[in-house]
Amino acid sequence: MTDLPARRLLLVHAHPDDESINNGATMAKYASEGAQVTLVTCTLGEEGEVIPPELAHLAPDRDDALGEHRIGELAAAMAELGVSDHRFLGGPGRFRDSGMMGLAQNRRPGAFWNTEVDDAAPYLVEVIRQVRPQVLVTYDPNGGYGHPDHIQAHRVAMRAAELAGEKAFRRDLGDPHTIAKIYWNRIPRSVVEAGFERLRAAGQESPFPGIATADDVPGVVADDRITAEIDGAAHAKAKAAAMRAHASQIAVDGPFFALSNELYQPLFGTEYYELVSGTPGVPAGQREYDLFAGTEQ
Repeated sequence: MTDLPARRLLLVHAHPDDESINNGATMAKYASEGAQVTLVTCTLGEEGEVIPPELAHLAPDRDDALGEHRIGELAAAMAELGVSDHRFLGGPGRFRDSGMMGLAQNRRPGAFWNTEVDDAAPYLVEVIRQVRPQVLVTYDPNGGYGHPDHIQAHRVAMRAAELAGEKAFRRDLGDPHTIAKIYWNRIPRSVVEAGFERLRAAGQESPFPGIATADDVPGVVADDRITAEIDGAAHAKAKAAAMRAHASQIAVDGPFFALSNELYQPLFGTEYYELVSGTPGVPAGQREYDLFAGTEQ
């Protein structure tokens, strides 16, 4: 394992585009610094709502070709961020997008939400044991906003992290590896509210019909829950470009963007996290400014 880069970061996301919205600046920052950045995406996002009219035929109720299209969008986004190691859990199409909570798609055979966690986790265990990350980033138990695939991605990531370190588990998947630090995606409420206030105060014309609220942003928590803050200002343009690459799902315009709800919201260059497993690299009560703080280099 001596040929591995000194710092190794693994991110687990539900659909193509989630990584760029949540962690685009973080991924670009660490990739530019020579860290190994590995992205595992759990589904192809086949059930996403298509924004551009010219791509409407890709929708699941028409050609059902959105997943294949989003593979290309993800590759383009990762090129913008400088990330070369991006994979789909179990291979492209192993698990299907489950749709929003409560829809019939949740229960279809092969849907990610309809898969036992212990059936999906070994695919991620194999990745963990191969790339041997010190840091894992994923969602909180609610998946940030309650989407079935986000919740399932959280469950699979946390279970795989546990199983990867067990010496007796599936040695055919590689040598055991314990991840030093696990973070959940977060954003402090004060930052979100200030971002929306700046948009309103700027009075800029928007191509979108309305403005979102803080409650529309996934992962918003009280400020004191934040344990790590990554300044991605130098990589904000790369993040915006990566988001723009996911054109079927995201419309980016200057300092804001909108999803299929057509409600615009701020595009944040600084990204925030909550450490939920592992030892902080700073004294109690202080924020980390490096996700690898305290890990052995």
